[in-house]
Amino acid sequence: MDHWQPPWWLHAPGALGGNLQTIWPARAARHWKADSRPLTGRRVRVDTPDGDFIDFDWLVEPLAPTSPVLVVFHGLEGSSASHYAQAFAHWAREQHWGCVVPHFRGCSGELNRLPRAYHSGDFAEIDWMLGQVQQAHPEGPRVAVGISLGGNALLRWAQEMGHAARQKVLAVAAVCSPLDLAAAGHAIGRGFNRLVYTRMFLSTMKPKMLHKLQRFPGFIDEQALRAAADLYAYDNVVTAPLHGFANTEDYWARCSAGPRLQGLVGVPALALNAQNDPFVPAGSLPRADQVSGWVTLWRPRHGGHVGFPGGRWPGHVRPMPEAVGRWLAQHVPRATAPTEQGQRHG
Repeated sequence: MDHWQPPWWLHAPGALGGNLQTIWPARAARHWKADSRPLTGRRVRVDTPDGDFIDFDWLVEPLAPTSPVLVVFHGLEGSSASHYAQAFAHWAREQHWGCVVPHFRGCSGELNRLPRAYHSGDFAEIDWMLGQVQQAHPEGPRVAVGISLGGNALLRWAQEMGHAARQKVLAVAAVCSPLDLAAAGHAIGRGFNRLVYTRMFLSTMKPKMLHKLQRFPGFIDEQALRAAADLYAYDNVVTAPLHGFANTEDYWARCSAGPRLQGLVGVPALALNAQNDPFVPAGSLPRADQVSGWVTLWRPRHGGHVGFPGGRWPGHVRPMPEAVGRWLAQHVPRATAPTEQGQRHG
């Protein structure tokens, strides 16, 4: 994956290439193959200990009690319908694995019950979710991949758990995760990123919280929420106070996985970040000498943010899930070997 190249029609230098390789896969590329249909699977709602609920979408059912299961943690405002979740599920199905997407609170299409939401460092929530998957599928090996926000949270969980992490998963991977939340937060708040990506995220995040204000009047500052024009301001008025942080700076500093990768032990971890990711600056990513021996770093020059398109027009998003899936499969005993097709696209 370090030497991955985009199709010629999405190959461009600098920020232009990063944006093309980000936007096209999400909007126009096939999720898997020309004849692939979206996977919906079975939804399981589980009540949380604090009186809320989490929806688990089993996009691919395990074929047997001992079949491997891939757990996919989505990104900011993502879901099981996101292009990357669908791509990983299709990959898992081809390997005869199960695949489940636990939704962060408020992301499954229904507003959650409590004022709280989710955030980039919620390792306690990750631990509970993985525990539910373990209870549902105790005999088969499990691995996990997190996308963007979900990947940072997954790495924070692995850092907190240490060797105990292997009780729930055999390996973890983080794809295009903002390992330095401050660097990413400032990058997404400037220029084109602010006009496109920030606006896209806030277009769903703010209405959710405004709706919650009808249910819980005064739980956050409504005027400040309406005025929030970037993620820094949003995190200051919503994410930080709702989840026990003093402010945005405190939240970003305490939840960034990057500075803690040197202490990650006990479970193999992969961190994949494209160098032209529009809002995860390459300069903010940890170097090989800044991570533990349990961590593998992939740093391809191209790929954008959770893009990595491939194939002929209009393209598909198979290269990244296939490459990451093969890496995870190396840590699964008796895992189904990746297909020849998967090997060609790595």
